[in-house]
Amino acid sequence: MNIPVIFQFLKEVSANNNREWFNAHKDLYEEARGEFENLLSAIITRISLFDESIRGVQVKDCTYRIYRDTRFSQDKTPYKTHLGGYINARGKKSDHCGYYVHIEPGNCLLAGGSYCLPPKTLKAVRQAVYDNIDEFRGIVENPDFKQYFPVIGEDFLKTAPKGFPKDFEYVQYLKCKEYTCYCNQPDSFFLAYDCVDRTAEIFKQMKPFADFLNYTIDDFE
Repeated sequence: MNIPVIFQFLKEVSANNNREWFNAHKDLYEEARGEFENLLSAIITRISLFDESIRGVQVKDCTYRIYRDTRFSQDKTPYKTHLGGYINARGKKSDHCGYYVHIEPGNCLLAGGSYCLPPKTLKAVRQAVYDNIDEFRGIVENPDFKQYFPVIGEDFLKTAPKGFPKDFEYVQYLKCKEYTCYCNQPDSFFLAYDCVDRTAEIFKQMKPFADFLNYTIDDFE
């Protein structure tokens, strides 16, 4: 794998985010995309060693288009300045929790969880957290997990969600609008020779969190 090719392309498209440049340098994109797909393939193979549900997942089903949807955005630049891949046993559009790899110069990360859950599913997940709080805390407060994923969720309610007691001791875990976790990484993480092994180790620590969520989420799919 030639990971520097990915970073070089993303830096260049960020500096030249227009159709004329992109069309004249499409070979650079194709090369970067190929290297990113090679990286994802290697990561899928490693994840499959501890998560059998990932076996058979195809790289083509994990990646996203480079083209931005600018219809409802004030930012009309046509291309994304990152490459991302969502490794999900049920498909990248599923609510099922999977593993996300994001390469963007100065903003790389590894993440997982479930975004934009339908209201009934989100309520069921909150109920599962409430009913099994000791199990949930044992996962997200485990030092091996927390060293990579110190915070659960990104957006939060100001108070307990409807139907749950406001004085619940661990109400912060019910206020999540989405059940996600992420781990920022420097560019050097993906440029290191052992980035696949290190990525797999981080995702291995995330798997109990994913399993907890999927136990409930999968009943709705």
